[in-house]
Amino acid sequence: MRLEDAQKLILRPYITERTFDQIARENKICFMVNDKASKSQVASAVEALYDVKVRDVNTMRSIGGKKAFVRLVPEESATDLATKLGLV
Repeated sequence: MRLEDAQKLILRPYITERTFDQIARENKICFMVNDKASKSQVASAVEALYDVKVRDVNTMRSIGGKKAFVRLVPEESATDLATKLGLV
């Protein structure tokens, strides 16, 4: 996936107390994504943008937009990615 396309899909990281807890306990990080983005597109975009391997993606729609909960493979660290993004 091209970086330009990935940047259009991944809008921004989303951090709350709940998502912060998921970073540490479940190796998951949450992003606000484009409403038309599929799970496989989100996985490819996160891998392209942040150079990590994605295990799976869960999405949900809320009033604020579409959220993607991205679980990284055990070899990767969501805490390291969150630090790199300036969330921690």
